[in-house]
Amino acid sequence: MQDKRIAVLLVGYGEVEDYRNFATYNEMALRLLTAKFLQIPSFAYRWLGKILAGSDRREWGGQGNFQSPHNEIFEAQRAGLAEQLQERFGAQVQVFKAFNFCEPHLPEQVLAQIRAQGFRRVLIYPLLVVDSVFTSGLALQQVNAALAQEDRWLEEMRYIPSFFERPDYHQRLAGYVSDHLERISKTHQPSRIGLVLMNHGSPYKVKGFTTGIEESQALYERVRALLIQRYPLISIGWLNHETPGQWTIPDVEQASRNLLEVGASTLVYCPIGFVTENHETILDVGYITRRFEQKGIPCHRLDCLNADAEFLRLLADWSEPLVQDLLRAETPMSRPAYALPTSLESLT
Repeated sequence: MQDKRIAVLLVGYGEVEDYRNFATYNEMALRLLTAKFLQIPSFAYRWLGKILAGSDRREWGGQGNFQSPHNEIFEAQRAGLAEQLQERFGAQVQVFKAFNFCEPHLPEQVLAQIRAQGFRRVLIYPLLVVDSVFTSGLALQQVNAALAQEDRWLEEMRYIPSFFERPDYHQRLAGYVSDHLERISKTHQPSRIGLVLMNHGSPYKVKGFTTGIEESQALYERVRALLIQRYPLISIGWLNHETPGQWTIPDVEQASRNLLEVGASTLVYCPIGFVTENHETILDVGYITRRFEQKGIPCHRLDCLNADAEFLRLLADWSEPLVQDLLRAETPMSRPAYALPTSLESLT
């Protein structure tokens, strides 16, 4: 039945594809993200967005007119998840993609498409490892803003908060890293391979918002525990932004120096708090590796899991129970009606 179909809204940050869009992209990011931990006057967002756009164009242009692969990879992830879910549920489930900062795929734009196609049940699925009011909450903020502009049309909604605590995610990451370290260990002693497990950096003070620092730390500890007996030189490394405030430590560069100090002969960088390649995992890490390579230290950067077949299967496994829940949920017309109490006394 049409009213039992499920729309899965897969949400990612998205990245600039046309350099002319940097100012708009940055203004939106400033309003939704940076304003949660910095005091910025409302009139300054557009001005700051243009200033940052100039810096971004110089940075990306200076790297051979770099183009982020993020959006293309995200589409492959969407298609892979759709294939997995349609094998299990057929045409009852369709997967849509949305980007927090990129038109024409903003959540409000994609929700309008979902509604127009007759879907009334939605699973919101931020494709971010760690959930918090600060990160995945961004998707919810945009979804709620869109829903507030219209009459209520959603019958049922479910939400997948995160997968930082999933043992199968830890196992997949550890296996992925081990495969690469096994090859590197042919030329470097395992005890001298310095492994930096990278999480998204976070500010500590963000107006009371939770930022996911504890969850990211827990993710690191669990993946580290699966690797450390064979590869003992492991450190967390936070990919911080160059933004004022107190940020998580050690950052990736400091973590690298720490590993070298205790005997690392090579450095390996693996993103565990990211699942989709982006300019941070490529450009930012690239700057760091070049500095160490210029000193004669061999460095290796592992890709994110991206469209890894096993990872896509896990995404479907985690969403399957909620899809089933949405399919089983009664329609509003079939639910029993409950009379509201007319006074507080009737509650006693």
